[in-house]
Amino acid sequence: MDKHNKYYYEKGRNTDQYDGKTRAGGIMSDSRVPDYYKGKEGYEARKVCDNFELPYHLATATTYILRSYHKHDTPVECLTKAIAHLEFELDKIKREKND
Repeated sequence: MDKHNKYYYEKGRNTDQYDGKTRAGGIMSDSRVPDYYKGKEGYEARKVCDNFELPYHLATATTYILRSYHKHDTPVECLTKAIAHLEFELDKIKREKND
């Protein structure tokens, strides 16, 4: 297992080719994941979020930010969604503080 895969290991996904999953930039790439969720070295946004153990709203905001210049002609829609999820997380934190 190379130095990157040990951090992004998923059962059955760390071979050179397995059921449509291929190596891209030294990291396993899952063909079910759109290219706009993959960085230039093959890192997948979801795996980065999992590695940092981000809660739902922060992970969702992060994936919107990471894809913002890759999915649409402008980043406005993705960044607007990211901001909304950051606000949801702030609301949750404030609610928990008041409980």
